[in-house]
Formats: sequence, structure tokens, C-alpha cells
Amino acid sequence: MKSALDPRHLKRILVFKSLFAGSFTDQEDHPSRVDKINSHLAQIDEIIQKCAPEWPISQINRVDLAVLRQAVYELLYKTQTPTKVIIDEAVEIAKRYGGKTSSSFVNGALAAAIAYAGRDETTHEPPKP
Repeated sequence: MKSALDPRHLKRILVFKSLFAGSFTDQEDHPSRVDKINSHLAQIDEIIQKCAPEWPISQINRVDLAVLRQAVYELLYKTQTPTKVIIDEAVEIAKRYGGKTSSSFVNGALAAAIAYAGRDETTHEPPKP
């Protein structure tokens, strides 16, 4: 995260808040990325479940789950965004909005998600087949 006022960071926070609010009730007005995330929710949740097998999706804190869903979506579909940036942003949002252990849980789950998303940890390019 370069700056707390970076427009990309602010957009991620807006998407996170919409995902979080949507876990309680339907949201009529939300960023378009929320629809994109929701359209791939089965695949995203499958990866999250593999990365945190001791925690069923229904038992993951909703803040952490919203952060993870957004970050896993970015790992899968925002291939131009460096992996490190996605993880750093997710950890920062988890620190700000989550509980004491949220940032370490998110960091650990996303470290495992890198392989499931077909990403290389050191670059932003997907691995070659």
C-alpha cells in the first residue's frame, strides 16, 4: 500500500465493505466488482476452503471472509496486479477492520492461495503451462 489515499486502495476498501455488508443483507447499490466476485463465488470459496481447511466457510469471521474473497478474486482474475500488492492490500484491510488475528489469518490463507490461483509468488505473471 503506497498511500491510504491511493484510489486503488480506496476502491478495494469500498468493495470489501460492500462484500461484508452483503453477507448480512442484499445490497442494491454496490461496486460492479462485487457482482464479478459473486459470479465466481463457488470457485473462490473452494480455494479459501483449501487454504484454511480447519475453518469451514460458515465459521470464518465475515470480515476475514470478505477480505479473502476479494483477494482471491484478484489473484485469479486481475493477473496484471502483482501478487505482493494483492496480499499486502488484503493484510492492511484485515488489520484495519478485522480482529487481532485477522491479518495473520488472511496472510497465511493467501500465501497458500497463490498456488491454487496459479500465480507465482515473486511476479505478477501466471506460471507458464
